[in-house]
Amino acid sequence: MTSSAPLPSPAAASDRRRWFALAIVMTAAFMDLVDVTIVNIAIPGIERDTGASFSSIQWIVAGYALAFAAGLITGGRLGDIYGRKRLFLVGIGGFTLASALCGFAANPEMLVASRFLQGATAALMVPQVLSIVHATFPAHERGKVFGLFGAIVGLGAVSGPLLGALLTEWNIAGLEWRPIFLINLPVGILGLVLGSKFITESKSPRALRLDLVGVVLVTLGMLMLIYPLTRGRELGWPLWGYLSMAGSVLVFLVLVLFERAKAGRDGSPLIELSLFRVRSFAAGIAVQLTFGIGLGIFFLVWTLYMQLGLGWSALRAGLTGVPFSVSVSVAAGLSVQKLVPRFGRKVLQAGALLMAAGLLLYIWESNHYGMGITSWQTALPLVVMGVGMGLIVAPLADAVLSEVPKEHAGSASGLFNSVQQMGNALGLGLVSVVFYGAIGDRLTPQQVGPAFANAFEQSLWWVAGVLLLIFVVMFALPARPKQHVEGAADDEPSATEAAAQEPVLTH
Repeated sequence: MTSSAPLPSPAAASDRRRWFALAIVMTAAFMDLVDVTIVNIAIPGIERDTGASFSSIQWIVAGYALAFAAGLITGGRLGDIYGRKRLFLVGIGGFTLASALCGFAANPEMLVASRFLQGATAALMVPQVLSIVHATFPAHERGKVFGLFGAIVGLGAVSGPLLGALLTEWNIAGLEWRPIFLINLPVGILGLVLGSKFITESKSPRALRLDLVGVVLVTLGMLMLIYPLTRGRELGWPLWGYLSMAGSVLVFLVLVLFERAKAGRDGSPLIELSLFRVRSFAAGIAVQLTFGIGLGIFFLVWTLYMQLGLGWSALRAGLTGVPFSVSVSVAAGLSVQKLVPRFGRKVLQAGALLMAAGLLLYIWESNHYGMGITSWQTALPLVVMGVGMGLIVAPLADAVLSEVPKEHAGSASGLFNSVQQMGNALGLGLVSVVFYGAIGDRLTPQQVGPAFANAFEQSLWWVAGVLLLIFVVMFALPARPKQHVEGAADDEPSATEAAAQEPVLTH
């Protein structure tokens, strides 16, 4: 008599499927997070290999952030309407294709265009991650899942610069910087194949209509503001640049008027203007935008200073950033679990002051040690800055979104994430003013290093000023954020949970 192993129960098979689905969407999120930090470290190599101008370098970074910011809210709504699995697969497929185009870019213009496409497809992919988790896991298991996602965020922040440095240094098959994009191909193809098999399709029964006019107005306004900032210095600050920046204000005014009318007409604007009547939300959006500007400036000029100014290798620059990344991760965990429940808003304000103190210490060290500065000497200011940033990024979403009405949780979280990316893109545009504007033209090889060091120090003064402004604005945040959005439906994320899908990092 033969015996056969019992077949797995449908419940067990379903349980395996959802954990496979979680691994797939987490891998896709990790791929996006690594792309946040991996590009900066390869910028000097891209500049040498392609002959890219300063403005092209800025657009290679800012193009992703701008496209990502403009498409985040619409990407989420498309998933609600047409299916989250479908949009996730479209997004990861498009992201993989865009990564291939970046990796095989023949010139700076193609690379910039491919980065825009990469950001736009990431905006289709990333918003579906949280929605798929909510559709797949019951409420009592989501805490464990969000904890896992937090670990992925920390790993992505730490591994991005190191992975970028290693891939650039190894010069695989003579491809130099290109593997930082090409590494996404096998991961993306595997995610596409497995995602189509294991992810369960879901849609929202209350999907809102699309606001494509709002998306166009937001994108147009940002382009009219950022393009002249980026190209102005190289072109001698022409009159059309000033007119374009002034015109962007009018475009944003038209956006406000249109969104107000659309809210009254069909209740589905891209931007829910009534949210700004919530004091903590309005202040938090100002903090998020300003914080994004500061981070956009710092991360790009830091990379240029280390590699083009000090002449460090990509690997050395990547390793130099490890104390910063580790400090951010450790402080973020402590701030949410231990500090914010006891001290509330003061934790975020302490973070802003610590970041400013770390920047001032970095300025002193750069000036004191000059071109002989070492990675070990930068560790202390980077740890101070990292602790400060960790105290801000983790609890900020809760502080900003805890008083938002439950019916607007999705709109609030989408706007919260988009504004940080827009600030990031604006900060990258301002690099032309605060960094390149301090570097003279036609430098001799002996002048390059000191000129970059001086421009770096001046840029850090700007970022420190931004952080002091953030410290003041934070007084408008609630002293102790609520722990949860009251009465949120079980099948929908709270505003705070929804905001957790996209950490505050620079693209």
